[in-house]
Amino acid sequence: MAEIRIVTEVAGRVCALPVEVGGAVGAGDDIVVVEAMKMEIPAATPAGGTLTALLVGLDDVVAEGQVLAIVAG
Repeated sequence: MAEIRIVTEVAGRVCALPVEVGGAVGAGDDIVVVEAMKMEIPAATPAGGTLTALLVGLDDVVAEGQVLAIVAG
């Protein structure tokens, strides 16, 4: 199984975690939503699989390029 690392393109605060660890995800599904400058920017998976790890929690502050989650495809 390939391991896909989901990263954020912006620095901000985690405002939503729409998928739980162990949940199935499809290509393009939002895994984490980051709030930056009063905008919500989703971090989506490029391929389907199973969410194996969430590396952030709700209200965590994240940096641009930080790994947020891991999906096994």
